[in-house]
Amino acid sequence: MTVIRDYAATLAQPALPLGGSGFARVRYDEVIAPDGTLREAWKAMAESVVALTPAELQRAEAEVRQFLVDDGVTYAPAGGDAQPWQLDPVPLVLAPDEWTRIEAGLAQRAELFDAILADLYGPQTLLADGSIPAAAVFGHAGYVRSAVRAGTGETSLFLLASDLGRDASGEWCVLTDRTQAPSGLGYARENRRVISQVLPELYQEHRLHRMDPYFAALRQSLLSAAEGVADPRVVILTPGALSETAYDQAYLAGALGFPLVQGSDLVVWEGWLWVKPSGWPEVRPTERVDVILRRVDAAWCDPLTQRSDSRLGVAGLVEVIRRGRVRVVNGLGASVLENPALSPVLPELCERLLGEQLRLSTPATWWGGDATGLEVLLARLDDESFAVRTIDGAGMPDADASPDAVRALIRENPWRWAGHEVLTLSQAPVCGADGQALAAPVTLRTFTLRHGSTYRPLVGGLANVAHAQRPGRVSKDVWVMKSTPGDPDQGLLELEPVSVSGVIPALGPRAIEDMWWIGRYAERAEDLLRLVVAVHTHADRLPAGDAAADDAVLVAMAAIERLIGRRPGTVHQELRSAIVEASRPGTAAQSLAQLRFALEAVRDQLSNDVWRSVAASDRALGELRASGQRQIADGAGRMLTGILSLQAVTANMIRDDGWLAIEAGRWIERSLQVCLLLRSTVVEKRERFVELSVLEMVLASAESAVTQRRRYRGNVRVYGVLELLLLDARNPRSVAFALGELRARLTALPRSTGSTRPERLLEQLEQTLAETDAAALASTSDGHRDGLERLLDDTIAQLRLLAEAVADLHFASGPTAQPITALSLTELLAVAS
Repeated sequence: MTVIRDYAATLAQPALPLGGSGFARVRYDEVIAPDGTLREAWKAMAESVVALTPAELQRAEAEVRQFLVDDGVTYAPAGGDAQPWQLDPVPLVLAPDEWTRIEAGLAQRAELFDAILADLYGPQTLLADGSIPAAAVFGHAGYVRSAVRAGTGETSLFLLASDLGRDASGEWCVLTDRTQAPSGLGYARENRRVISQVLPELYQEHRLHRMDPYFAALRQSLLSAAEGVADPRVVILTPGALSETAYDQAYLAGALGFPLVQGSDLVVWEGWLWVKPSGWPEVRPTERVDVILRRVDAAWCDPLTQRSDSRLGVAGLVEVIRRGRVRVVNGLGASVLENPALSPVLPELCERLLGEQLRLSTPATWWGGDATGLEVLLARLDDESFAVRTIDGAGMPDADASPDAVRALIRENPWRWAGHEVLTLSQAPVCGADGQALAAPVTLRTFTLRHGSTYRPLVGGLANVAHAQRPGRVSKDVWVMKSTPGDPDQGLLELEPVSVSGVIPALGPRAIEDMWWIGRYAERAEDLLRLVVAVHTHADRLPAGDAAADDAVLVAMAAIERLIGRRPGTVHQELRSAIVEASRPGTAAQSLAQLRFALEAVRDQLSNDVWRSVAASDRALGELRASGQRQIADGAGRMLTGILSLQAVTANMIRDDGWLAIEAGRWIERSLQVCLLLRSTVVEKRERFVELSVLEMVLASAESAVTQRRRYRGNVRVYGVLELLLLDARNPRSVAFALGELRARLTALPRSTGSTRPERLLEQLEQTLAETDAAALASTSDGHRDGLERLLDDTIAQLRLLAEAVADLHFASGPTAQPITALSLTELLAVAS
């Protein structure tokens, strides 16, 4: 049997082969009709789909998972950690004529919402005559009073996301609307990219609407939103790397070519919005922002008019909006439309405002603000086919609250509550653990964009299923077939490009700092992994049980403990811990986790190859955690390969401030790590055999063993090691070489003048090394190399001081923000004056 035939058989009562009849159905099925045949949308793919076997489906599911991990695609559920994005390989397929009806309904809904929004923030006629209950609007947390009558068109609807579900009769209904900061476009495009690679034959054989033209239209619409600006600057405002949909936001930024910024990257100055430069406020901004695609909730966008404790927004942003000097989409008050209290009046409003009947209905909804609605809410609170919630999602009781407690809350403020019928959603096949197709309820997220003077829905979208075998969000690609091969993709003919200059936008100090830490964490992980491999290789040559007593191993373990601290355990246990324990500061796993976090913050600046490199290290780390201790060197080596490939990827970046910061971080970290290694291993003189073993491990961990053998004919001496790792400006693993590279990178950063403090400190370090004699450093007194110890201690202290100076000069962007309520009355009066 094939997957689809098996799936059809499980739906039949009794089980019948594909093409039979006699189905006893509870839900509408997206693939199989009641008579057992394929639905119209699937008939075009009948030959290739029906032949799909469980083994092939399992193969596709595994490849999908691998692609998503390699691309670093994540989703963070509210209050939880980021989880890998889940994509089912079986798409949701819709016929062209069916999509045409959906498309018309979505465009109409966007026009209706746009008209409602314009009235609520403009003349408010609908509120005055009672067409929309005032309590349902003014009592909604998404209604932004500071946006009323701004007079700039700011409140118009730019992008609408609507979640659709099909009822038991097969009709599509709108379950929810997303107007605050609609998410999912990036995930939808990633889904399509992955499925097209995993199932290339199935994808290429059928006439699907490509998504690229829609993203071109989105880019054009954003540029056009800055009316009257010749060369507009558009940014995407994100809450940061910890956002639920951080990947989606970064994907959009990369796909559209607009910078991804956080509130701390922007500043209001002289009534305009600017990208904040390094050294603000002494350094004045030069790059003005004209359009913001907002992914930060309105309540957090401006601490002066919204939440005073916000660190996500920009102080003064609302005033800039009111002056018409920046366009924010969607506007700050748009989320008032995410309001179930509007559902009962939408049909009447559609006829009044558009002169049309509402095409896409919503499940029957009652608002608690009128007597009839309140009676229904109280009576049906225990009904499982009825759902009750607050109109803005705020103030919901705990899940285990008793019905009587909820009734008391409803009676206290009935206008804050609404209830609706729960649909029996349609079902679609999803890949089960054994390659069989399981039936799961499915919803469809759609996107509607204001493009020119009309609203254009994305042909396709993002489907979500409730997968019984996989917790969390599981998505599907959505396929809409073309009516004829000549139909333009997305119904969009070739777009006229908006003329913009080809200038590479400058990075703000926050992004430069993230890049700096990418370089440092990558180098830190690499150096520790090399040291662990070197020690493990040496320990494995010893007789069983002798590693803990070997003096050379003890010296090397002291170097590792200087980096990560000391814990009791065997040598192999400590080496393994130095790699796998992410909760232990300084370990390779901890550096890799911090590296990923820094990468997430600037994902829009990086290629997908970066995530494949990190994924390779992550996989090796996971396999090492699951393996025995004898896999340490192999696991560390494969993690090292991933990190080294990351360096190769960043080497191909454009030479902008971000690349300079990555390189500067890398070279200062290498200098520091080499000094720390030498400080722990060669300051003390030891017996010749022990010292020789220690030096060999040092050279191996510094990737300089081959160079040393060629230069000194295999004669390993402290003098030669110090010359090679400290003073040789031709050796990329030496401190002298690293400082030279660091100087070249720091000099090119925007705030460097040749005489800044970081440059002066660096010059002093280079001069000290240039005047140092390796032979003098290698000499001992009472078995101790005092001169080497002083040099290394001073160099380590100077490098740390240099890192702080770099941060102060290149990453600083003014005083730390604090809520207005934290200021004293005297300070408030000073600010006001």
